[in-house]
Amino acid sequence: MATFRFDLVSPEKLVFAGDVEQVDVPGIEGDFGVLPGHAPAVATLRPGILTVHDDSGAREIVVLGGFAEVSAEGLTVLADVAEDIKDFDRTTMAARIAEIERRIEKMQEGNELDKLIMRLDHFKQIDRHILTTAMH
Repeated sequence: MATFRFDLVSPEKLVFAGDVEQVDVPGIEGDFGVLPGHAPAVATLRPGILTVHDDSGAREIVVLGGFAEVSAEGLTVLADVAEDIKDFDRTTMAARIAEIERRIEKMQEGNELDKLIMRLDHFKQIDRHILTTAMH
């Protein structure tokens, strides 16, 4: 199967670098898949699960925001946080969810509240995904 270059970088480390068959990216405007030959694009990430497909199977990585760039050289993702789902700390996620819920309680109606509610929903989706993955 055809492959392309994929690099996933967080502020702390190079999380992944190598040739892959496909990467499924959680974009702010919707999830999208990148395959060899994908058109150039730039996208903002939302908190979610990024899935890397290569010859060893699928690997799920939790990302909490950032940017993705598809170019002729491949896909580069610069993530605020990127950690393998097996290593992700659920207590950290629970703390983030609790903090957002506290902030929501104090906010007035409006665009910022709507954005925060959407972010809370993304974090809860990740938490549910991590929980169901841990059960398997």
